[in-house]
Parts: sequence; C-alpha cells; structure tokens
Amino acid sequence: MINNQVKKKKCIVCLTIATQFLSYTQENNLTTDTEFFISGFQVNQSIRISLFCFLLVVYYGTICGNLLIITLVSTSKNLHTPMYFFISQLSISDILVITDIVPKMLHILLNNGATITFIECITQFYFLCATETFECLLLGVMSYDRYVAICNPLRYTSIMSIGYCVKLALICWLFGFSIVLIYMITTAKQNYCGPNIIDHLFCDIIPLLELACSDTFIVHLEIYLTCIPIVFIPATIIVISYTYIVLAILKISSSTGRQKAFSTCSSHLVVVTIFYWTLLNVYIIRTKGRTLTMSKILSLFYTVFTPLANPIIYSLRNKDIIKAVKQTVYKYTA
Repeated sequence: MINNQVKKKKCIVCLTIATQFLSYTQENNLTTDTEFFISGFQVNQSIRISLFCFLLVVYYGTICGNLLIITLVSTSKNLHTPMYFFISQLSISDILVITDIVPKMLHILLNNGATITFIECITQFYFLCATETFECLLLGVMSYDRYVAICNPLRYTSIMSIGYCVKLALICWLFGFSIVLIYMITTAKQNYCGPNIIDHLFCDIIPLLELACSDTFIVHLEIYLTCIPIVFIPATIIVISYTYIVLAILKISSSTGRQKAFSTCSSHLVVVTIFYWTLLNVYIIRTKGRTLTMSKILSLFYTVFTPLANPIIYSLRNKDIIKAVKQTVYKYTA
C-alpha cells in the first residue's frame, strides 16, 4: 500500500516535471515556429485588384526610373560628379526598399491576406530599416555636399573628391546595415504568442511589437537611442547646411545667380521634406484618432511612393540628366 502511494507520488512528480519542461520548450520555440498573417487592405475584391494593378505599375515604374538614373550616372561623363554619384546611391536604396516590400504586398492583395514566417518577417523588417537608415544618412551627406558646392565652390573639387565620396557612401551603407541590428536582435528574441495577425501591409516595428507577450521596454529604449545617430544627427546636418546655403544665396547680388544657386539644391530639399514628413507622421506623430487604414496609406508613402518620386524629382527639372537621356537615345538610334 505504501509502495503504491510512493509510486503514485513519483508519477505525479514526473508528470509535473515533464509538463513544466514541455511548456518551457514550447515557450522557447514559440517564436521560431510562429507564422504571422498579414491582413493588408480588408476591402472588396474589385478594389483589391485595382490596388494590385496600380502598385504593379508603380513598382515597375520605380525600378525602371531608378535603373535609368544608375545607368546614366555610370555611363555619362557629364554626370561623373559627387552630386550625381550620391543620387545613384539613393536610387540603389530605393530599388532595395520597394523590392523588399511590394512583391509580398502584391501577393497579399491578390489573396486578401497572406501568411509569412517569423524569419521572413524579421528579414523584411531588417532590410526595410537598414535601407531607410542608409537613406537618412545619405540625405545628410548630400546636404553637406550642396553646402560645400555653394558656400565653398573654389575648394569643392578638392574637398568632395571621388575617393572621399565613395568612403562616405560606404560608411552610410555599413552603418545603416549594422546599427539596426541593435534593436533587430532584441525584437527577434521577443516571444510572440498573441493572435499572430498583423493588421498592416508588411512587417513593421509598431504592429510587430503589439503581438509580443514579453516586455518590450528594452526594444523601445534601443529604438529611441538609435534614433539619435540615425535621424537627429543627419537632420541637424541638413538644417545647419541649408541655413548656411540660404545665407550664402541671399548674399548673391543678381537674381539670376540666386536662382541658379538655389536650383542646384531644390530637388534635394524636396526629397528631404517628403522623406522626413512621412517618417515623422508614421513613427513619431502618431495621432490617437488615426484609423488603421490611414496608417497603412501613410506607410505606403515612404516605402512605395517616395522611391517612385525620387527619380522623377531629380530628373524632371535637371538639365544634365535630360541632356544625358537625349545623348543616350541619340547614340542608340543614330
């Protein structure tokens, strides 16, 4: 009788230990085995098909426009200057951003939502953050380039040499793809045990952390700290550079000279305004009354429409690029 009771107690203890071990194993493997369902736009089929066709046209237009700029800058000798070198780097970044987001988004629109594995979600999020970080840094470098060109034109070629420009671009690429790992690794280590439904168009930090079961304080702290070198330092460089640029332009006596000087940096200023306006509205100025649909539309601006707008802005009023296009067309048609 006593032996039976002892055996029962042992069985209960073993069962308890096994249950605890199983729950511990499941908890630690939960994140890696998780699949998320990205809902996209929950609208009727006709609207989704229209959005699919529209985004497909935008995607191909963005790829063609940015590839055109990269090709022209690399082949046309008139465009072998620091400004156009940085524009070509921006085009590479735009191609990476839209290729990271749009193909999966098109699949989501066709199927009224789609599943994505945890690894795919983190990978998509990583490349989005890395390329957007690179663009923040590059826009700061481009503003410095415009500052040297307008405020110190006699030393421009010696300061902004090709080797120096390549080093600046490499630093932006390496820094962009490395600094985001600080909060990317912490985000990947979170436990996601919620409904696993991402009510968004892609894997982004805000909807992703809303599904986390563990404490996300460290992730938010890391994001806020990395915002200093990623956002605020380049923004400060842009503001200071354009302050000196405006002061230098105002000192020019002729209106023609002022207009010519301002035209060299107007395109960059428009791109900076669009880029930072969308980022501020999506991540910093988060209005409480904003609907989910409006948040999704705003996220489209910096992931889809900005990469399309950049080559248009830089080429539409740019005489050098228009001239390079005409020379290329004439070369292959003559």
